[in-house]
Amino acid sequence: MFERLREDIQSVFHRDPAARNAFEVLTCYPGMHAIWIHRLSGALWGMGWKWLARLVSNFGRWLTGIEIHPGAKVGRRFFIDHGMGIVIGETAEIGDDVTLYQGVTLGGTSWNKGKRHPTLEDGVVVGAGAKVLGPFTVGAGAKVGSNAVVTKAVPAGATVVGIPGRIIMKSSDEQEAKRKAMAEKLGFDAYGVSEDMPDPVARAIGQLLDHLQAVDGRLEGMCGALKDLGSDYCAKDLPELRQEDFAEVKGEGDSPVGR
Repeated sequence: MFERLREDIQSVFHRDPAARNAFEVLTCYPGMHAIWIHRLSGALWGMGWKWLARLVSNFGRWLTGIEIHPGAKVGRRFFIDHGMGIVIGETAEIGDDVTLYQGVTLGGTSWNKGKRHPTLEDGVVVGAGAKVLGPFTVGAGAKVGSNAVVTKAVPAGATVVGIPGRIIMKSSDEQEAKRKAMAEKLGFDAYGVSEDMPDPVARAIGQLLDHLQAVDGRLEGMCGALKDLGSDYCAKDLPELRQEDFAEVKGEGDSPVGR
């Protein structure tokens, strides 16, 4: 028991920079209180003391503002940050190292008995206000954006945003390396391309870099063929694109007006 308690406290330090010491976590983190109360109610539920389990669970809801059904299965190092308004249904399953923020609902979409709530695999992060609804699986390491509404399975490592939830897959390391190399060749600082911020502008720039990479490869092949035929058409270097030419454009994008 004390090992699990120590593990819970360490998980807070790993994921919340505001945590200062163990005593503060023990006394001032309602997310931790909700998890500990759920362990008690879950044990009672497993022993068949259904009404008492619900009573303990309801006390935890009154105390913390977090509602976890006693039948829900919760893994190790589960972290609830802020927590107010969280609802976790009876057949929900949560893996290890999962993080939920305030206002999250792990709910169902039917009144039928049986599995009707989602399963979150290890390392999933669900942002504030998100709703994950239905008996499907959110894969390990996936991220659900704030206020997203997710009703379909999410692959491992993917990011889901919007209403309804749209899956945004990460680019492969090889693709990212090619984009970076092309950006450096052009002398352009692709500050808009960020694997942590899947916005439309970043995706558009990434696709442009992919296209330029393909065009560049085709031109090199054509120049090689012309050189074999004795032509020096491709001997001249292309004009250089200087980073300072883009500095003013980048500065405008960083300003409040540009946003």
